[in-house]
Amino acid sequence: MADLAGKTALVTGAASGIGLATVELFARRGATVALNHLPDDPRGASAVERLRAQGLAVIGAPGDVSRPDSAENMVRDAIDALGRLDFLANNAGTSATVEPILPRELDRLTDDFWTTILATNLLGPFRCTRAAAPALRRSAGAVCNTASVAGRNMPGSSMAYGASKAALISLTKNLARALAPEARVNAVAPGFVDTEWTRAWPSARKQASIERTLLKRACTPGDIAAAIVFLCADTAMVTAQTLVVDGGYSL
Repeated sequence: MADLAGKTALVTGAASGIGLATVELFARRGATVALNHLPDDPRGASAVERLRAQGLAVIGAPGDVSRPDSAENMVRDAIDALGRLDFLANNAGTSATVEPILPRELDRLTDDFWTTILATNLLGPFRCTRAAAPALRRSAGAVCNTASVAGRNMPGSSMAYGASKAALISLTKNLARALAPEARVNAVAPGFVDTEWTRAWPSARKQASIERTLLKRACTPGDIAAAIVFLCADTAMVTAQTLVVDGGYSL
């Protein structure tokens, strides 16, 4: 585990769950971290205040990655505040639904639904990486995108969500080409994770997901954060890869 003092990170979608766990892990290892959250989400500012009270170097970076101007301005402002950028974790995402939309329910997959999914899950990471690319090249930095096993032919909340994550896995490879040789780009593909997203699921659905998992437990946000920080900070020769972190759920 490398000491990350003097390093900086920007984590999107970090008001809760995987993003917040990633901010905390980067910060506890000594990095200065920009915590991105939606401007109207009070959890973001509250999380920054809590972590700063613990002596961690965390700053707020409000902005909506689904909106072009907001995403790019947020990244530029964060880099200005941090002074440099070593690591970008593109974690912001949405399922746009609480209950799964079955493949046969095509009429529920409206153009507006697709637009919401793709704007956040696919265009958001592209926008943020494009805006951060010059700083990442200067620092020989790294990007990690949060994909999903739903992008690797596993059931997801909808075919739109699965398609967005499959596209993100492809985008990861192409961004790795684009930023090489100066910077690296990888992704993680979580399985069932116990977060605010999934706590509203019926207990039977959650238990079925756990039973499918070889390790017989849900992933925690910390499990995914550990993989994100590893790919960003603890390896120097891995790029264009997607690391599945699902406890064997995919099997």
